[in-house]
Amino acid sequence: MKTITILGSTGSIGTQSLEVARKHNFKVKALAANANTKLLAEQAAEFMPEYVCIFNSEHAAELNDMLKNGKTKSVKILTGMEGLKRIAALDGVDIMLNSVVGMVGLEPTLAAIEHGTDIALANKETLVAGGELVMKSAAEKGVKIYPVDSEHSAIFQCLQGNKRSQVNKILLTASGGPFFGRTRQQLEGVTVQQALAHPNWSMGRKITIDSATLMNKGLEFIEAMWLFDLTPDMIEIVVHRESVVHSAVEFKDNSIIAQLGVPDMKIPIQYALLYPERLECPTRPLSLTDYGSLSFAKPDYSTFDCLTACIKAITIGGTMPAMVNGANEAAVEAFLRGKIHFLDIGRIVSSVLDEFRAEKLTCLADVLEADRKAREYAQNQINSLNS
Repeated sequence: MKTITILGSTGSIGTQSLEVARKHNFKVKALAANANTKLLAEQAAEFMPEYVCIFNSEHAAELNDMLKNGKTKSVKILTGMEGLKRIAALDGVDIMLNSVVGMVGLEPTLAAIEHGTDIALANKETLVAGGELVMKSAAEKGVKIYPVDSEHSAIFQCLQGNKRSQVNKILLTASGGPFFGRTRQQLEGVTVQQALAHPNWSMGRKITIDSATLMNKGLEFIEAMWLFDLTPDMIEIVVHRESVVHSAVEFKDNSIIAQLGVPDMKIPIQYALLYPERLECPTRPLSLTDYGSLSFAKPDYSTFDCLTACIKAITIGGTMPAMVNGANEAAVEAFLRGKIHFLDIGRIVSSVLDEFRAEKLTCLADVLEADRKAREYAQNQINSLNS
């Protein structure tokens, strides 16, 4: 029986992680959520963690009222970033699953590493913005980072039993999102509802918008470089509409090994939490004959400029990935609030590359300052579009 902590327990990855925990009788040490007090309280009542953290401190009193009576009255309530960092670094935890969304995930990841806790990572921004710091620190502390994203989990699985020196390149698959095959002109009038209608995956709002712009794949491109020690030319993005082949690795002999499965996040979640064990998973099996055929295509880099911006950013290096990420987070939030149009997201993200020069990344403060500058710049662009 493993003891785990889950950051982002009320989100899509978090709730599915608790399905896996329930299936395999894991002990849950701590849970954290942004603002969903009702679900967090329900999770606390079922799994009886020692700690819960509500990141948005405005909801702390409400959560306290929900937990103060009955069996949950012993559960300790923490708040804010300090609360996240504290539960990320608790004693007696086998693995901490980080599934929060956005830059908020970076500091808890570093806290877990400093404490020596292994990490199941579903927070892209941790490696996008601070990959150099995170991977260096993890290596120094002997901390293992297990990827939870289906694509990175697939690569990780394909590499088992093989040497990193034998790798030619990786094939990073992308569903293409809801707008695959459309031109920029056809995307001019896209609504929030249309952008949130992903064809294969059930995800949170921010990640779903990132999938529609292909920013999500750009972030995964950067993540893959850090996780697997790759250069940009060693990653090929392949649009695979069915989301059955989760990614593949091409080796020096031109053999390709792929990992396949139904589009269900419980498979990579469980693999990260139980590695190297493979046990029964609460998901349905894959039937290739039910699918009949699988398709593959090249991405449209000119239409989906967020993807292009991410690749340029990591090629430049330094603080630039943190800046495009920060600008994207601000732009996506504005789009979801109806303040900008869909294509404005890519325009704002791409313009960061021209507006700023990358600085050397030496510490957490460098990352946070780059993120701040990018968000401030993006907000100014958003304001000008609304003036």
